[in-house]
Amino acid sequence: MKAYKPQAFDHLKGLDGISDAQLAEHFKLYEGYVNQVNSLNEQLDDMVRKGKPSGTDPHFAELTRHLGFEYNGMILHEYYFSNLKRAADPAPGKSSGLAQALEQNFGGIEHWKADFQAVGGMRGVGWAVLFQDPVTSRLVNHWISLHQDGPPTGFKPLLVMDVWEHAFMRDYKATERAQYIQAFFRNVDWQSVERRLNERAAIRPAA
Repeated sequence: MKAYKPQAFDHLKGLDGISDAQLAEHFKLYEGYVNQVNSLNEQLDDMVRKGKPSGTDPHFAELTRHLGFEYNGMILHEYYFSNLKRAADPAPGKSSGLAQALEQNFGGIEHWKADFQAVGGMRGVGWAVLFQDPVTSRLVNHWISLHQDGPPTGFKPLLVMDVWEHAFMRDYKATERAQYIQAFFRNVDWQSVERRLNERAAIRPAA
């Protein structure tokens, strides 16, 4: 069985307001998701080949249910790291397709940003994600709780923000999530978000 390999994001060192120590810890956590996905896939494959899968087997059921959490944890982190960069522009270019889409769907970049930040600032841990609806092409902000709980099936992720406490608590207190969100926006790779808008939906973002 082909295994997943952790993607490298060393180029992110030196972000504004997100320390290298915070990133190093976050990378280790992400690699843990990759390892868990590989381990769960191996265990489930072994059970299938031995003819042992059974919905009444608690071990099989737990492995199967847990795979969604670990897999989405891996993928969401890859989208998150991939939409950050050093020396980022403060906003998407006014003439860009992304800016035009945000204008059409939210009434402008600032209206969208306020909504996105409000989603990210909601109580509880999770993810704030800007998605594109594959049917209507509408852009929408969504909240995701436990990785597998909340992502609309088939929607294309454009911008992913991790607001679990592990994403910022080396740099900010638990009560300072708003400061982390501001730092996140100082490091958004708007060109990456634009590429996602223009490309067909990818299951796993390129390194």
